[in-house]
Amino acid sequence: MTDSSSPLALTLAERTRAVLGRRNLVFVGLMGAGKSAIGRMVAHQLGLPFVDSDTEIERVSRMSISELFATYGETEFRALETRVIKRVLRGGPKILSTGGGAFINDKTRRQIERGGISIWLKADLDVLWERVNKRDHRPLLKTENPKQTLEKLMQDRYPIYEQADLTILSRDVRKEVISAEVLEAVIAYLSESRKSHG
Repeated sequence: MTDSSSPLALTLAERTRAVLGRRNLVFVGLMGAGKSAIGRMVAHQLGLPFVDSDTEIERVSRMSISELFATYGETEFRALETRVIKRVLRGGPKILSTGGGAFINDKTRRQIERGGISIWLKADLDVLWERVNKRDHRPLLKTENPKQTLEKLMQDRYPIYEQADLTILSRDVRKEVISAEVLEAVIAYLSESRKSHG
């Protein structure tokens, strides 16, 4: 019979909750990487609140992301995004999914670094294109050649996303597989940082 207090008897989710404490998990990456889908699943598994920063921005501004971009421009939008993310990260633990440009902004990135563990969902061009090309609400892709625009965003942003605490490969497998990899990576990362600080 297994002793229920032994680490093996605890589920992956329970072990993650134990090491996470009050910290937030923050998903970063490009549009189509699966930040909301995986974020929601991880939140459900951990029994924690899930917040999508774009949804939260739309709620507080009473405008869609596309309308905000069109009305105020990207600079104003990023300033609002930083304020919303800062507020969301207070009082964790929560699971936060951020817009593709959030982590690129220095101020927002500092808020994320202070307020949680950042997880980059990294996907290759074909995977991202397959996912975003079915939807029409991406302001940054309203260009002559959206696939080329997406590739340019990858070239510009991937070196910055690489600064995230953890990187998980987002690919076409079941969401459960990716979310389990996220939990395992969080446990390994926090156990390692506990050792180095202890």
